[in-house]
Amino acid sequence: MRQNPQRRAALLDAAIEVLAREGSRGLTLRAVDAEAGVPTGTASNYFANRGQLLVQILHRTRERLTPEAGELAGPLDTKVLLGRLLGRIRRERSVHTAVLELRLEATRRPELQAELSAFLAKELEENIAWHLDAGLPGDRMGVALVYFAMQGLIVDDLTIPALLEDHPVDDLLGVMVERLLPERPAG
Repeated sequence: MRQNPQRRAALLDAAIEVLAREGSRGLTLRAVDAEAGVPTGTASNYFANRGQLLVQILHRTRERLTPEAGELAGPLDTKVLLGRLLGRIRRERSVHTAVLELRLEATRRPELQAELSAFLAKELEENIAWHLDAGLPGDRMGVALVYFAMQGLIVDDLTIPALLEDHPVDDLLGVMVERLLPERPAG
């Protein structure tokens, strides 16, 4: 397997675009080569098989969706942070759409489901720990509820945004935070 990190990242970015646009059935090593604008056979030098490609796409999506340090600097407000998260996902629409495709593919591939389950469980635990360590309102269960509520909101925002037309996202985020992450009592 080749080890040029920049080429690997470019191939994974191309794979994300193919997966988001064409779905799982359209994701082939040749399609990745074409999307990346590299000679046919290049992707097969980096990924032994489609299963390995899917797992590496998963890890690349995390790199692309992880916030910059500046987004988490300054006074922290949960509603603002959730709004930034949604904004980042909207800007990186194909990345999150690829994650949705990976979730669907995992229902048919037990090995991918195991990898995805471990990956998302770790992500959830890291989110909970970060939230609590930052001293933001709410408890462990509240943060988990917000995580799952945001997953649903994100899916609807990406797939059927018309559903949200009568429900302004800022209002939804405000109510979500208010109800699921109440301020801790002083004392």
